Amino acid sequence: MSILIRGGTVVTGEQELRADVLCDGGTIKAVGPGLDAPAGTTVIDAGGMFVMPGGIDPHTHMELPFMGTVASDDFFTGTAAGLAGGTTTIIDFVIPGPNESLVAAYKTWRERAQKAAGDYSFHVAVTWWSDQVSDEMGVLTRDHGVNSFKHFMAYKNAIMVDDGVLLHSFARAQELGAIPTVHAENGEAVFHLQRQLLAQGITGPEGHPLSRPPEVEGEAATRAIAIANLLGAPVYIVHVSTEQATAAITRARAAGVRAYGEVLAQHLVIDESVYRNPDWATAAAHVMSPPFRPKHHQDALWAGLAAGQLQTTATDHCAFCAPQKAAGKDNFTMIPNGTAGIEDRMSVLWHHGVRTGKLTRSEFVRVTSTNTAQIFNIFPRKGAVAVGADADLVVWDPAGTRTISAKTHHQNVDFNVFEGMEVTGVARHTISGGKLVWTDGDLRAVRGAGKYVERPCFPSVSQAQAIRNERNRPTGVARMPATAVTP
Repeated sequence: MSILIRGGTVVTGEQELRADVLCDGGTIKAVGPGLDAPAGTTVIDAGGMFVMPGGIDPHTHMELPFMGTVASDDFFTGTAAGLAGGTTTIIDFVIPGPNESLVAAYKTWRERAQKAAGDYSFHVAVTWWSDQVSDEMGVLTRDHGVNSFKHFMAYKNAIMVDDGVLLHSFARAQELGAIPTVHAENGEAVFHLQRQLLAQGITGPEGHPLSRPPEVEGEAATRAIAIANLLGAPVYIVHVSTEQATAAITRARAAGVRAYGEVLAQHLVIDESVYRNPDWATAAAHVMSPPFRPKHHQDALWAGLAAGQLQTTATDHCAFCAPQKAAGKDNFTMIPNGTAGIEDRMSVLWHHGVRTGKLTRSEFVRVTSTNTAQIFNIFPRKGAVAVGADADLVVWDPAGTRTISAKTHHQNVDFNVFEGMEVTGVARHTISGGKLVWTDGDLRAVRGAGKYVERPCFPSVSQAQAIRNERNRPTGVARMPATAVTP
């Protein structure tokens, strides 16, 4: 099936140009003015609209077993909702339990994801440490296209890891050419504050942000960056929500540390007042970690995106319905942490970012797609509008409007944190794998159509040194036989 997108303005992370885009066989075949449509081609009129790379959400949790329940969006419903909002690829998380094999957990998640409607990849969490974990990190990078490993500094007595694990795992990731990613909250401090608040009789959702103040995120981000810098490793801080963590990343980058920051669309526009809603269910529906913050933190996040100190936007999409949230009715620490957002991220970013002048159109493309593709080494297959790239595209209507609501969204959850928000800027058409999967409100997602995306590692330290040595070898000196670097 061929698709010709005609008459639009192509927007990439680098430029804008008037051009048609021809897709065939799952890839982009041509980009240029006045392209001809082969016989049988579906033609999409993109006049007055922008043609951009499909969104990549680098942080989702589809059908995640967590806090005694399972997230309500599975890999089909979650990725299908993403297609409706212009997101064509996700990077989800494999989260082994303590002492569980990383490879076995990875295979479990791969099986769950077979139903995905859009393309997907995986970060793998390191939740414990041993020689087995070290070996399996090598297996995952070598055989399964995993190039990032997640570390939770929060959730004490569950999946939290200490500094010793961070040191071992960061060093191993550096050896392999993989990227350590971090949930930066001081779990010991959170646990202490939770116990303190419960002892004071604070049991409702308002206790959640009180137990996770901005300082616990700022401290953890600073510590994770310091460990990475000590080892010469890169580090990617997920869901940055505070000015403290933003400042830590900014300082690190100014000092030459390869530190990256991710922002959630939710944290950019929602503040902590939601936890004081007199309706318990509404307040509980907003419980996620890190929590929503006082409004002034939003200014730091927007500034970080605009300045390039924060590089990506995500959703941490982890949906739980009201009966699931009710597990914490008498104890806020038992409310399943998570909110939805995969369908709405791009519209929220466009409306509150591009339309207000906080982001340019090219910056929008970078923070919703291209930067993620580059950081996690799938560019230019993803995140580009170029010949040979995957035909994952969104035809964006900058004048289109919609009102976000749980009554009309495609996410499998009974609440939307953006409920009632009117946004201008919508996905008019979405192409995934060369197929038209969303067009003028018609969702054509196909169960199992999504493909697993392998993400090769970057050259390791030893590989990079070998390359430098080879480049610097004097002319006429015999080359040594190439030696494979074993992960």
